[in-house]
Amino acid sequence: MYLRSDDRPRGSRLSLRIAVLGGFAVALFAVLFFRLWTLQVLDGDKYLAEAKNNRSREFKVIAPRGDILDRDGNVMVDNRTSLALVLNMQKLPGDPREQKAELARVGELAQMSPKRMRRTIRESEESAAGAPVTLRRDVDYDLVYYLEENQRRFPGVSVQRVFVRHYPHATTAAHLVGSVGEISEKELTEAPYKGLEAGDEVGKGGVEYTYDRFLRGTPGLTKVQVNALGQPTPGGQLVSEPPAPGDNLKLTIDPDVQAAGESALVSRGLPGAFVSMNINNGQILGLGSFPTFDPSVFTKPMTQAQVNALYRDPVTAPLFNRATEGAYPTGSIFKIVTALAALENGEITTGTSIVDDGELTIGGQSFENAGDAEYGPLSLVRALQVSSDVFFYTLGLQMANTNELQAEAHRLGIARPTGLDLPEESEGLLPSKRWRDQLYAEGGTDRPWSVGDNIQLATGQGDLQATPLQMAIAYAALGNGGRIVTPHVGLEVEDAAGRVLREFDYPARRKIHIDPGYRATILEGLHDAAQVAPGTGAPVFGGFPIPVAGKTGTAERPGHADQSWFAVLAPYPDPRIVTIVTIEEGGFGAESAAPAALRILEAYFDKQATAGETGGATIAE
Repeated sequence: MYLRSDDRPRGSRLSLRIAVLGGFAVALFAVLFFRLWTLQVLDGDKYLAEAKNNRSREFKVIAPRGDILDRDGNVMVDNRTSLALVLNMQKLPGDPREQKAELARVGELAQMSPKRMRRTIRESEESAAGAPVTLRRDVDYDLVYYLEENQRRFPGVSVQRVFVRHYPHATTAAHLVGSVGEISEKELTEAPYKGLEAGDEVGKGGVEYTYDRFLRGTPGLTKVQVNALGQPTPGGQLVSEPPAPGDNLKLTIDPDVQAAGESALVSRGLPGAFVSMNINNGQILGLGSFPTFDPSVFTKPMTQAQVNALYRDPVTAPLFNRATEGAYPTGSIFKIVTALAALENGEITTGTSIVDDGELTIGGQSFENAGDAEYGPLSLVRALQVSSDVFFYTLGLQMANTNELQAEAHRLGIARPTGLDLPEESEGLLPSKRWRDQLYAEGGTDRPWSVGDNIQLATGQGDLQATPLQMAIAYAALGNGGRIVTPHVGLEVEDAAGRVLREFDYPARRKIHIDPGYRATILEGLHDAAQVAPGTGAPVFGGFPIPVAGKTGTAERPGHADQSWFAVLAPYPDPRIVTIVTIEEGGFGAESAAPAALRILEAYFDKQATAGETGGATIAE
């Protein structure tokens, strides 16, 4: 009788199973032993270091930004400390429902609605992903004490002491100084911001942006020992590296000139701008735009809707710097460009006489003087004094088939970048035959270039778009004999003790030829226009004790009432400064812009006189 295969003794089958299980167990223990050996022997030092790191925490200590000073050393912007309520998104629960409940509790703490909380977090993530979210600034100590007592309920919330920009003079020079804000994801990839992290603050506008590398300090580091709950232990500070504050930036701004210009704009109550500049080195003594804004609004968290309300206000546009970005027709202050073009190209001489009978008619179209005035035979000096449109219409007609007028305007800096050390600037528009014909070919206008366009340009009208700063540069070139200066507001960098670390040198962009005789003739005409009756500016500057050379301008601007302009070089005949003022819908130049310019020059020369009496150094030399 034979035994079947499954009739083997039960003991042998059990032994086989035990052998298999034993072999598996030995293999498993071998793997575990090898892994433990790897962790303890090969990687032991690494994990020991990580374990020690779990017993400590590193905290970045924010460095205060440097102060911004005017040329006299007065503080324009400094810092104050603030308590900020900060949410670390990495410490929130991973479960969506638990996270929602946690955010609801945090919202109550921050006095924010759930909708506003979500929007704030979303906008923070979009601009600086991974950075702690600042919910509120300037929180009071009652909230600090409450958080300390209830930290376990709010694991992702902390109160941090931060430096916040402080503006002692509120809106003064707001467009110049600019603002700061958290660095964006795009900026983190750019070379100037190498080494910065999400959540760090950098300059966002004005000199805060341009000179950020000097104003921004170097953060410090504090390393403390913590317990198992991650809380600092008593006496547990391990390392402390103090932050290095940013350097101070001194500007070229004269506080008296700046205050006078801004006050003059405010008193008129209409949108406008002013520029006052040293004609020899381009140092800006004052630059302002109205309406303005309070830069302190940017020291608090803002929703995108709030930012849009500031940027996109169609009427006041408070963040729009009209001195550098406002491109307008300039009216009669452009006539110095036309005069130089005609003289330099032999269209007239300083003694040429043109008869002004009140109008110039070309092809059935009449170009008339303002107020239907008739002046008869006029030389250039007299034409500038009374601001004869017909005289300059005639020059525009004589240069209609050439590019002489446009070339002269381009040489003087019209519709060209100025090199200003501020990020906000408009290039403007210098109309020409080539430009308009191209626009017409593309369907952007209803007609090509005509003689009338050049006639209009000769008096600063038509399609011309120039900024107050560009006109200041053109007048400066006339005043200094042909140097196209580089306008700037940065003067020097100082340390906390006032020691000069760096001086900014902005050389002239180029030198153009201006015949001294032509310059003298045009300045004479401007002097008579400003201070000799019946000069258009004489009702305002006639009694001013300092001789000046100035020109009124009244520009027609489609969709708006007439725009008021005034340009003045002082003192005459060897000027040091130029001042340009424009006021939207301000009417005649002598009505709004000239009185504002007068206030600026009064402030400048009063300070000059005071400095001379006390033996002090004069300014802007």
